[in-house]
Amino acid sequence: MAAWPNPWLPLLLVAALLAFEDWLSTPSCSGGSPAPDLAAGDLRAMMVADLMLLGSDATYADRFFRDHVTSKLFTKSIQTTNPDMIIVLGDISARGSEHNESKWIAVLEQFEGILGQYSSLPLHIVLGDKDVGGCSSLDGKLVHRMAKHLPGLDSSGCGAFEISNTSFVSLNAVALLCGDNKLRFSVEKVMEKESHHFQKKRLNGGEHFPLGSENGQGVGAHSWRQNSMTLGSGPVLLLHIPLHKYQKSDTGVIGVPMFPDGTVSDHPSVSPSSKQSGVDGRRIYDRSHTLPANSTQYILQALKPRIIFSAHADSFSDHTHPDGTREVTVPAMTWKKGGMPGFAIATFGQKALAIRWSHWI
Repeated sequence: MAAWPNPWLPLLLVAALLAFEDWLSTPSCSGGSPAPDLAAGDLRAMMVADLMLLGSDATYADRFFRDHVTSKLFTKSIQTTNPDMIIVLGDISARGSEHNESKWIAVLEQFEGILGQYSSLPLHIVLGDKDVGGCSSLDGKLVHRMAKHLPGLDSSGCGAFEISNTSFVSLNAVALLCGDNKLRFSVEKVMEKESHHFQKKRLNGGEHFPLGSENGQGVGAHSWRQNSMTLGSGPVLLLHIPLHKYQKSDTGVIGVPMFPDGTVSDHPSVSPSSKQSGVDGRRIYDRSHTLPANSTQYILQALKPRIIFSAHADSFSDHTHPDGTREVTVPAMTWKKGGMPGFAIATFGQKALAIRWSHWI
């Protein structure tokens, strides 16, 4: 006679599955500065990137396993770190450039479902290359259709906002990656406006003037080229593509692009004003994993960022540029890029800044 199956086996399997799911969705602190107690006016932000959601194209496994585990990770992380806001550093969509407007909205709704009860937290989303497409397909109308559903972004995919006395500027870095195009000029215009805004704010003792106000007097009053700002006195800068990484030598700085993990890239530093154009120029930029050197210099000189947060990498990076500006690159929050999924918690104090990063166990 065949033996009866163990009646406890189904319960044991369910318990094992629940334990595995709990282990999988538990973040582990990897390093960084200890998170200080928040004082009045301080701000704590959760930085995530590269969620690569599929929206209405998501499979059963995506919605009932991956999204469920990711939602639990967000819940546990938010309960542990108690952030005041969430910032997505690009690529919230896996293939946004292929989506029509309704599919793009479905991606945002999918993310809202993942956040669950915490979807009411202030949220800022930066556009990435998977959201708007590569250089060969970059389209201003598409960017505008996406940006209008993301509070705080203008038609070029850039934005500026202030919360708890901390100023942020987010840039559409894909446009800066792709040489001469209308979007690039729009992004550069935003940088000039913000540079003027912060210089004006400094000259007026910190008084805030909205961009375009009469007190702001327009962009031409102060050019970023005569920037009176001191190092680190600008905004917190948010963008998807990391800035150009320089190598230091005994004779100075060598303009060799490097990936966020420190390995040297093989793409040349191409100026948008150079003769590279058309398909060949686009291919050069499409192979790039960092912004060109001239765009990096432009950003650092015009904005004098307090700190820079970027993404587009599968590992965490904490880099200091030759001028002393700090850039933190946040890893993808998905296994799809092959690395260890993770996120960062940034605490912006009035006198200090603390960064901690975590990953899935």
